[in-house]
Amino acid sequence: MRDQYNDWPDAGSRSDEDSITGDVMERATGGGGRALPMSRAPQRRTAGHTGVPHRFGRDPDLGDGEHITAGGGRRRTPGHRRSRRALRKAMLFVLSTVLITLSSVYVWVDTKLDRGVDLGGLADRPLPGRGTNYLIVGSDSREGLSLQARKDLHTGSAEGRRTDSMILLHTGAQGATMVSLPRDSWVNLAPYIEPETGKQHRAAPDKLNAAFSIGGSELLVQTVERNTGLHIDHYAEIGFRGFVDLVDDVGGVRLCLDRDIRDEKSGANLRKGCHDRDGAQALAFVRQRHQEPQGDLGRTKNQQTFLAALADKVSRTDVLLNPFRIYTVTRDALETLVVDKDMELWDLVVLLRAMSSVSAGAGARINVPVSAVGIRTPKGSAIRWNWDKAQKLFTRLRNDQPPGHGSPG
Repeated sequence: MRDQYNDWPDAGSRSDEDSITGDVMERATGGGGRALPMSRAPQRRTAGHTGVPHRFGRDPDLGDGEHITAGGGRRRTPGHRRSRRALRKAMLFVLSTVLITLSSVYVWVDTKLDRGVDLGGLADRPLPGRGTNYLIVGSDSREGLSLQARKDLHTGSAEGRRTDSMILLHTGAQGATMVSLPRDSWVNLAPYIEPETGKQHRAAPDKLNAAFSIGGSELLVQTVERNTGLHIDHYAEIGFRGFVDLVDDVGGVRLCLDRDIRDEKSGANLRKGCHDRDGAQALAFVRQRHQEPQGDLGRTKNQQTFLAALADKVSRTDVLLNPFRIYTVTRDALETLVVDKDMELWDLVVLLRAMSSVSAGAGARINVPVSAVGIRTPKGSAIRWNWDKAQKLFTRLRNDQPPGHGSPG
């Protein structure tokens, strides 16, 4: 059969290899012993192969580990196939190891969560609305801090738990909204019973912070629900030590200040400009209020800004997908983290991602609308909400609508 490209003569009884070699030599010498230029010597071609000889003895069109077969086709060497298989096995082994380690870490974290707040047992609760509502509390618990650490962090020596920050986080179809609830807000405390004496207390005006001091997490949730009309789906609280360790574990958090801040009570000594703040500096920043023109309202804005930036740092893939970093971060955070009984690990991830989205500008940061600051009460100076605007805000959140115009956070 004639080759469609090079008009080869019939080989007769010769083998294919002898036939090809003889014909090439005959044409190369012109049949009379005179060699023809190499460019005129016929080359056998195969589909996808130029057939042009390479000066180093290897066809440049061939891939790594390939050679030309006697029939003109390509074939990978057995050694190359073995190395490819070995590489695939190694990659699968590494991937499997990472996935198993990550799964083990997340299972460990899920079993270690302190689910000490029972929201299901609360009475007289508002009906759930659209979306999900989280109450995020930063407590001033000194648990786990040595005397020297308390001195270094300027936390004082008070025992028990009080709230330094309270943030209502709403997530839904309209994105995330963070609403700060100042601790000195003058509100109606929910009815409660003193566990030591059994004495019953009716609903009465007091500072929002008093609900936490008197009745802990449960009374705080009841009081927030009573004054906002919102159903709190999940609760998360972290103390001083967990906050400091968490910031240090992620390598600090970058904050930009428009002025120097020095506050003796909180220990804040921060230079203006953009700098990475460690755990101690971050704690001083979110606690200080005497250097803020708006006092406690200014502090709540700082808390929102920092917590959103911290959530963004924690929820990055180089932390969440690194078994060793996520273990360190969660181990230290779990020291003082308290959540509700129905909080799953995925709910915490959603919380972090929602706060991270606010930091990226995809959500809203606002304060509850207020009408007066520094009002005189039997319990000291307090903040009065603008109840008309506040109720409109909470109604929009209950219906999973954009918050509209509030007090910017």
